[in-house]
Amino acid sequence: MYRYSFWLWFLIVAGLWGVALLQPQGVVGISPARWMGSALFFALYFLLPLFRMRETVQAILLSSSGLVTMAVFWPLHTDTLNYFSLLLFAYLAGEAAYRLSGRHALISGAVIGICVVLPIVEENGEYFSFSFLFFYLGMLGLALSFFHRTHQEAEEVRARYDALLHEYRGLKRKAVSDEKLARQQERTLIGREIHDSVGHKLTNLLMQLEVARMEADETEKERIGLLKGLAQDSLEETRRAVKAWNEEEIGGIPAMIRLIRKLEAESYIRIQFSVKNRAFSARLAPEQAAAVYRAVQESLTNVMRHGPKREASILFESAGERIFRFEVTNPIPSGYRFEEGYGLTAMKERVHQAGGSLEIMAYNRLFIVRGAFPLQKKEGVASGSDSIG
Repeated sequence: MYRYSFWLWFLIVAGLWGVALLQPQGVVGISPARWMGSALFFALYFLLPLFRMRETVQAILLSSSGLVTMAVFWPLHTDTLNYFSLLLFAYLAGEAAYRLSGRHALISGAVIGICVVLPIVEENGEYFSFSFLFFYLGMLGLALSFFHRTHQEAEEVRARYDALLHEYRGLKRKAVSDEKLARQQERTLIGREIHDSVGHKLTNLLMQLEVARMEADETEKERIGLLKGLAQDSLEETRRAVKAWNEEEIGGIPAMIRLIRKLEAESYIRIQFSVKNRAFSARLAPEQAAAVYRAVQESLTNVMRHGPKREASILFESAGERIFRFEVTNPIPSGYRFEEGYGLTAMKERVHQAGGSLEIMAYNRLFIVRGAFPLQKKEGVASGSDSIG
């Protein structure tokens, strides 16, 4: 937005300058000194955006632009009056009111005002009357003071809005963290209850079945042994469920969806998320899910840091339910070259340690992070094949 407004104002200023320069006698009447002065004025104009955070330098540039304008258009007349030069001075004063604050704006405005007054005083008010001069400066000063005050109030409102937005995001992150902690505490409590009640009863059942098996005859021992095996499996399943229930989720598809929603809401990054071939039901090992999550997280972090556009595409795919593939792409400028830093190196190591492969490349104005993991075999299929054998 700032870039487009800069070029719009540049076209306006260039048009005013050209008309003011051609006003008296056309191109033939332009001396080499005026051409040099015009080049110096626009050099100062293009230096302004480079020092947006340094008001002293901007005040010097605007004051110098006023002096150059006065030198180029002195005297203000030849055969006709050059009113366009007054518009250029008004524009410079407006830039001072917009870009500067307090003392710097007053100093630059005073220098620009002197540049307006000196040629008219030198001509003793022959072409511009002093009453016109006072009216012009008075109206310009009132308009710029009102504009300056309004602009400063708008900047203060924007600063308060940014502060409130930052505080809101902090509160939102804290609420999510508190909710996560409460959910984890509830899981721990429920897991403890299951362990103390169901686990204790299943252990007691195993003991009773073992006693019954020892006292039973040979025909009943096999059936009681089968019942004991089922009870033992139930106890192991309960223990695994309690352990998984108490573990914090650091990966998996749901965690990635929460990450995407968080980045879209808080960092204003646009993400296109696609899932193919039943990737949601892919049986990833915990270390694989964690590696995918960290790879996607690091890729999106790189998009926010280095991407010219805050947008990315994420693809999850399960090819034949044997391989899980993921891909994160984001646009990059032409001729972009990347160096594999600590984050990308750690991402590769984590994926390789989890038994997967990772490919990082820049191709066709896209930065691509592509990885794959072999999937675990389904237990039902394995047991079925064993029974057939």
